[in-house]
Amino acid sequence: MLEIHDVDTYYGPNHVLRDLNIEVNQGEIVTLLGANAAGKTTTMKTIFGIVKPRNGTLTFKGERIDTMGTDQIIAHGLALVPEARRVFPRMTVFENLEMGAFLNNDRSVIDQDIERMYALFPRLKERAKQVAGTLSGGEQQMLAMGRALMARPQLLCMDEPSMGLSPILVQTVFDTIQEIRKQGVTVFLVEQNAFMALNIADRGYVLQQGQIVLTDTAKNLLDNDLVRRAYLGG
Repeated sequence: MLEIHDVDTYYGPNHVLRDLNIEVNQGEIVTLLGANAAGKTTTMKTIFGIVKPRNGTLTFKGERIDTMGTDQIIAHGLALVPEARRVFPRMTVFENLEMGAFLNNDRSVIDQDIERMYALFPRLKERAKQVAGTLSGGEQQMLAMGRALMARPQLLCMDEPSMGLSPILVQTVFDTIQEIRKQGVTVFLVEQNAFMALNIADRGYVLQQGQIVLTDTAKNLLDNDLVRRAYLGG
């Protein structure tokens, strides 16, 4: 579904992603693991055209997307849950969800999708008229996920969804990711919480200093000595 092939991404003279190769197949949950400053968020920005690769190609369902603008990439069936959630703080929960459907002009479909988000995240229905900036961190994460799903993506990309959340809310977020996959959405997950990510993923990649140093099934990565020492505390 998504193929990142031999990608090099720079910030000015700084070479951040080096010869990056990642594949995400339809129906999978694939996770990208790495420490801070490894290049995980830059990978997401590159996928969505926020930064352009200097070399290499990105394709989605066989069509190149590295030459497209971000709005075109989203229109092709990708959606992003950004790092630190980044909800619209002065807008209500309902209005934030509407913003996720900005490419859709069918009001009846938008309303149906909002009800679908309320079913997936009942707390959002309770908070529908509340200003998003007053929500808890966990509620904002639910809203960010719901807003992305309003675009009806085929591939949902998530950047550090567990960041700053309590253990109970982290479990809720990862349970929801599994439910999203059951509803037919493929998931590409960037995450520092390696244990939680690998327990729901099919496959994983390990990124160090902008390079993929390891890739395997999630089960094998959980048992890998390098992963255990670097990310699992043992």
